[in-house]
Amino acid sequence: MNLDIVLRAWQAAQEGSLSTERLRFELASFDIGRHSSNIPVDTKTSKLDGMAQVYVPKGEFIMGDNGDPTSKEFPEHKVYLDAFWMDKVEVSNAMYEKCVSTGACFLPVPRLNPYYGKWVYRDLPVVYVNWYGAEKYCTWAGRRLPTEAEWEKAARGADTRHYTWGTERPNPRLANFAESLIGEPLPVYRYPLSASPYGVLNMGGNVREWVSDWFDSKYYAGSPYENPKGADTGTERSLRGGAYDANKDDITTFRRYKHEPDSAGLSRGFRCAESAQ
Repeated sequence: MNLDIVLRAWQAAQEGSLSTERLRFELASFDIGRHSSNIPVDTKTSKLDGMAQVYVPKGEFIMGDNGDPTSKEFPEHKVYLDAFWMDKVEVSNAMYEKCVSTGACFLPVPRLNPYYGKWVYRDLPVVYVNWYGAEKYCTWAGRRLPTEAEWEKAARGADTRHYTWGTERPNPRLANFAESLIGEPLPVYRYPLSASPYGVLNMGGNVREWVSDWFDSKYYAGSPYENPKGADTGTERSLRGGAYDANKDDITTFRRYKHEPDSAGLSRGFRCAESAQ
């Protein structure tokens, strides 16, 4: 059993919020004895940070959603992307520490960050890293931040599924979101049953993830068909994926978020991508 479970249970007991249901929901995140049918087409491992990367083939997919014409996700539109590699999991504290040790990355707000630098939390996604810090890390690792389009394709595949795992309503076996009652990030390797069509984990819930694009609520109306990279400029950067405090409608494959790029937070992390050669 992971020690972070024990520590979380102890803290919840001290706060009077420990319950059998909460413990059951966290144990469900391991999906013990069950396996996802979504197996990566190809994988490789980064020599610098040990990140497992999964291959996303070139081709067309449907991006966005037609549910609400006034939403920032409207309209659905076809997008073609060249092949790329996507990090299988969110960048963890242990991985980020490697970058900090070289001097290429700055500390993730240690006075506020309750997880960084503690061995028991080594596999939690690194948080309190702003957009610039995420970009620095990906550059150090020989990768880059994914575009919004790359992130959505890696999460959604070539169909219009609402969730990485398909159409089933979210539950504590599939994602760390508000109904899971955890209330904080979990290790990046949890929820294998919710793997995306390409085998990427935790793209719905846990932490929101920085992507490279400037945010523009109307960008989809005139988005280019081939390899869109977002607006030319802006004041906020896009994020994807929802977080541990999000409701079921906010951890979909197409939900868009935004934030000032210099702002770091407890529910914001990232993963990297790499163009295929």
